Amino acid sequence: MSEIEQLSCQELVELVTNYLEGAIPEADRKRLDEHIAGCDGCRDYVAQMRTTIALTGEARPALLTPDAERALLATFRDWKAT
Repeated sequence: MSEIEQLSCQELVELVTNYLEGAIPEADRKRLDEHIAGCDGCRDYVAQMRTTIALTGEARPALLTPDAERALLATFRDWKAT
């Protein structure tokens, strides 16, 4: 079994934050890079996470209306429930 097959998509999901922050050992990063190169779903997931991080990094509490803040908080509460 290849290293790509040994690394499951679930493992990638669990490690994606550390992966994107560069906080994992080089050998693990290489395994993730290889998995991402061969897995369309994980490649899309990592791209979505990068986009989310870039966009949320620009959000500032002062820019959110109270209604927008409530809607975001409700979305995250509901997301955990599903």
